[in-house]
Amino acid sequence: MDVEILSRIQFAFTISFHYIYPPLSIGLGIALVVFEGMYLRTKDKHYEQLTKFWIRVFALIFGIGVATGIVMEFEFGTNWAAYSRYVGDIFGSALAAEGIFAFALESTFLGILLFGWNKVSPRVHFFSTIMVTLGSMFSAIWIVVANSWQQTPAGYKIVGEGMTARAEITDFWAMVFNPSSVDRIVHVWIGAFLAGTFLVLSVHAYYILKNRFVEQSKKAFGIILVIAGISALAQLVTGHDSANGVAINQPAKLASFEGHYDSLAVADMYLFGWVNDAKQTVTGLKIPKGLTYLLHQDFTTPVTGLNAFDKNDRPGQVNFIFQTYHLMILIGMLLIGLTLFSLFLWWKGKLFKQRWLMIVFSFSVLLPQIANQVGWYSAEAGRQPWVVYGLLRTSDALSENVRAEQVLFSLILFTLLYVILFILFIYLLNKKIQHGLDIAETKNGHTQPNLTAQ
Repeated sequence: MDVEILSRIQFAFTISFHYIYPPLSIGLGIALVVFEGMYLRTKDKHYEQLTKFWIRVFALIFGIGVATGIVMEFEFGTNWAAYSRYVGDIFGSALAAEGIFAFALESTFLGILLFGWNKVSPRVHFFSTIMVTLGSMFSAIWIVVANSWQQTPAGYKIVGEGMTARAEITDFWAMVFNPSSVDRIVHVWIGAFLAGTFLVLSVHAYYILKNRFVEQSKKAFGIILVIAGISALAQLVTGHDSANGVAINQPAKLASFEGHYDSLAVADMYLFGWVNDAKQTVTGLKIPKGLTYLLHQDFTTPVTGLNAFDKNDRPGQVNFIFQTYHLMILIGMLLIGLTLFSLFLWWKGKLFKQRWLMIVFSFSVLLPQIANQVGWYSAEAGRQPWVVYGLLRTSDALSENVRAEQVLFSLILFTLLYVILFILFIYLLNKKIQHGLDIAETKNGHTQPNLTAQ
């Protein structure tokens, strides 16, 4: 492999591993606000126990997320020095804003969240919980703004020529509110809500199956299921808005999503299929003219296809983009169906009698994670061959003096380190889940205060 491919694989691997944790932090933060708010409102000790338990899980996720995020910032300098020179003024400002306005807010109140339960008033602690959650959400804003600027550059000018050329901000707010940033921020937030809520649903479904902490788990499950259901439906709306934006700003990416090759023709929408890039064909189940209707609300307006672009200016690996995009949509529809069906059973009072459904929820935590990952894969691979769309090619963004064997060696080390971190994370998470809430259990699954709990 050459240095470009290896550098792309290395960055994709490190960011994919890191991206397991921030969405969980954001979504779990919402759950903490709900649980603690319910405790303050009702004085129900079950919600206090739920809050304390999930704070411990939140701390674990936050710590691993911070540790895995640091590596990527160094990769900008080691592997992508030309990119850093070209967009450092813009990308760096977004990263600085993330550190000043988001991470600092989150970190400041995290100490109170973790250690201040018996040291500050309940309202101050609840305020800290809200601030930590907002900090994690603000952090996502600035990271997505930086990435969205690469997708749809705005508010900049190019200074210099050739190797000395670089982008400078001319309008900060135009850079922040570039054509794709708002849609993508909301889409990422809701994906994070789903990741966090399904972690909560998974754990409490497991407790119900094991007849542990049953009373608390039923209360947690019901209220979080409502949030998950609303989020799943909202994700369908934000996904549609994002696709409309891609059709306007990155038509080659949208054409790759659906394997649409004809330069200017009505486009089908595939439910699933397989793309043969060499023959420019897609085999699968489709809705004729479905993509045209979704984009234009008619069946006659043509959609720009891949053949409208020079082969060097459009994404490669169209089948990979097609598959990851459709897997994301498939999981999204599964989450909608699962949550709506479960909400119906909950309303009827039959939800917790369905043992098979509790088993499904125990493993459902994987679905939002997979959807978040493959959604990013389709978005980033669909942007190729540009690292900054229309301005800087990925092949021109590499560091000049880094050799392929150096990248390969560091990739192997990162893989080993991240495997160890992931095993440690799963071990500690499982240990916390097995320990459970800080209450003594009886044989019938009911609970009572545990006077020896820490």
